[in-house]
Amino acid sequence: MHSAIRKPKLGSDKVVSMSEAISDSVKSGSSVLIDGFTHLICFAAGHEIIRQQIRNLTAIRLTPDLVYDQMIEAGCVSKLVFSWAGNPGVGSLHALRRRSQGDSPSRIELEEYTHFGMVARLLAGSAGLPFWPLKNFEGSSIVDFSSGIKFIECPFTGERVAAVSALHPDVGILHCQRADKEGNAQVWGLFGTQREVAFSCKKLIVVAEEIVDSSVIRRDPNRTLVPGIVVDHVVHEPWGCHPSYVQGYYDRDNDFYVKWEEISRDTTTYAKYLDEFVFSVRDRSEYLKKMGSGLMDRLKAKPRMCEGVDYGY
Repeated sequence: MHSAIRKPKLGSDKVVSMSEAISDSVKSGSSVLIDGFTHLICFAAGHEIIRQQIRNLTAIRLTPDLVYDQMIEAGCVSKLVFSWAGNPGVGSLHALRRRSQGDSPSRIELEEYTHFGMVARLLAGSAGLPFWPLKNFEGSSIVDFSSGIKFIECPFTGERVAAVSALHPDVGILHCQRADKEGNAQVWGLFGTQREVAFSCKKLIVVAEEIVDSSVIRRDPNRTLVPGIVVDHVVHEPWGCHPSYVQGYYDRDNDFYVKWEEISRDTTTYAKYLDEFVFSVRDRSEYLKKMGSGLMDRLKAKPRMCEGVDYGY
């Protein structure tokens, strides 16, 4: 299903629980893209996928970090499509390393691109095009390992250029600061590829820190990154990105990322973490209780308001 022929989903209340959104949209064998760049990375969605023990997923993301590593360790992922992977500012993803080595009994398939190559695949998908041309990959061995890269001749200049195939993930999951019940989602701060994911995926889950009235969305239209017509489910999940951050709501939990290096190196401590903070909790609210109230006090963002604009006419 290409974005150009997606049936608009107009004017309905799409709010469901995270459990309902995941069980309805993500099936074993699906391709899934949880977006976000530095912030707005929805760990709550990844944890729900793990809890529901969904298997054989193709996990897609420009920069897979801890949440994808956790999904890999939990046995949810059979293939990773990506451009860079790691624990940002700290080190490696140890589940990914263990399961991408040649002697691993549960080895996952890797399909790697450059950052721009991945963005171009999503641009093609969001525009309803079969591929996207780009000046990239010449002289690189990456073309030998990725089936989605070909070289073509430009019909206008005769120049040899690379082309990457369009991406159409079965499910896209986007976190935002606020959304209304119809799925109109607003984002500020750093952007990832949320807009491209929204228009390229076959089903879309929007997860929001706040659910607001549609009048709030209409008063500030330039912040609306994703329109509700392409959204299938809306989930209200405060603190759904921890240990990642949400601009204006809570900060990045840098201590967690540092501690994760030791937790994830050993399969025993990794399994203990997943059991305590994923499998043994029913939802995000129970996860937060386990983390303790001091966490929220420490990470809660201090106000730094942006001046509004006059949309009068």
